[in-house]
Amino acid sequence: MTRDELAARRGVETAVYQPAEDSALLARAAVDDVSGADRVLEVGTGSGWVAERVAAETDARVVASDLNPHACRAARERARGLAADEGSGFEVVTADLVSAFRDEAFDVVLFNPPYLPTDPDNEWGDWMERALSGGESGRAVIEPFLDDVGRVLASGGRVLLLVSSLTGYETVIDYARDRGFAAEKAVEESYPFEALTVVRLTL
Repeated sequence: MTRDELAARRGVETAVYQPAEDSALLARAAVDDVSGADRVLEVGTGSGWVAERVAAETDARVVASDLNPHACRAARERARGLAADEGSGFEVVTADLVSAFRDEAFDVVLFNPPYLPTDPDNEWGDWMERALSGGESGRAVIEPFLDDVGRVLASGGRVLLLVSSLTGYETVIDYARDRGFAAEKAVEESYPFEALTVVRLTL
């Protein structure tokens, strides 16, 4: 997939991934799953839109993380706005996947990963590529996330992972199961170019 095709898939081309249909699906699944007592981490928060929805609608303690400094700034603006409106917001941390967080720190981890399969010859090396491209397989970020996310889950914790049909749904599920996770579909939507599923993973 080329840069223009990637940008067209997600509607905008900026330094920060903006909410799209995948964001809405993950937020819907998270609001249905999360309780006010949960400690929630959203990995790869982008603009912070999903974290804002979860914090506003569940009263859970939410931490949003992203490797992109532009995304972290945008998310912090959202968090400040939510705090001004609702009296509390959410925390934002610059981090690569879950590497910055201690063991058993969270009850729920949310992730809408970069998943669009991309021809290596068409990668362009900027923040939008990091937000969109899942490498040649579409799973270049998903697999390292699944390798480590179990470490940060508290007992009884769960992961809500958005999976696109473009990345090979069954391949992702098999990879998660090989790392000890049980998997079930939380929500699913079909679109002209892909099917999106939020998968609930538990250890």
